[in-house]
Amino acid sequence: MLAAAGQAFRELFSPPFRSVLWKCVGFTVGLLALLIIAVEWTFGHFVHWPHWIETTIEWLGGFALVVGSIFLIPPVTSLIAGLYLDDIAAEVERTDYPSDAPGRELPPVQAIGLALRFFFVVLAVNILALFLLLVPGINAIAFYLGNGYLLGREYFELAALRHLPAEEAKRLRKANVGYVSLCGLIVAGIASVPILNLITPIFATAFMVRIYKSLAARAGLRAQHVEA
Repeated sequence: MLAAAGQAFRELFSPPFRSVLWKCVGFTVGLLALLIIAVEWTFGHFVHWPHWIETTIEWLGGFALVVGSIFLIPPVTSLIAGLYLDDIAAEVERTDYPSDAPGRELPPVQAIGLALRFFFVVLAVNILALFLLLVPGINAIAFYLGNGYLLGREYFELAALRHLPAEEAKRLRKANVGYVSLCGLIVAGIASVPILNLITPIFATAFMVRIYKSLAARAGLRAQHVEA
């Protein structure tokens, strides 16, 4: 597990991964900046208070938006990167598993559907964790356990779907749910670190391709023909 995580992290800085990484970082930072500017402008344009109150609220609001954006970065990055995850998985398979049958590229509609599913699943967990900030200690537990399970599930099934039908991919994950969730905790750890969390989808994909290959080999599974 740790060896696979280390390999995935080192691979992030290779040329094929860097191009996707910069696209994801650029789009994510741009979207969050636009959100902060839009909220600040809307508040300043439509709400009128005495100058010192407006200034105080703007500063507090800006700080709250920055803190909130830390929780929004993982789902937003997941949404954007979802369109490139097939390319990342294919590159890992090509370079690390050249003798294996290549995975099936997901159809565009399915890829977009997975990207949206990643977004809403991760968004829900992070919003819950944000509200649980009011309960010391519990918010961290909720963040790591929730994201560990969900991120492990989503990214593992993404890797498996390139080789197996949906039901077979779910069955393999459920048979190894504890191990996959532990792998998801590593991904959640990356997702919890500001700036570093921008690499979460790319790292998670490269990582889970290796985890899938390991578990599939252990289970004696071979890639099956999957209809688009």
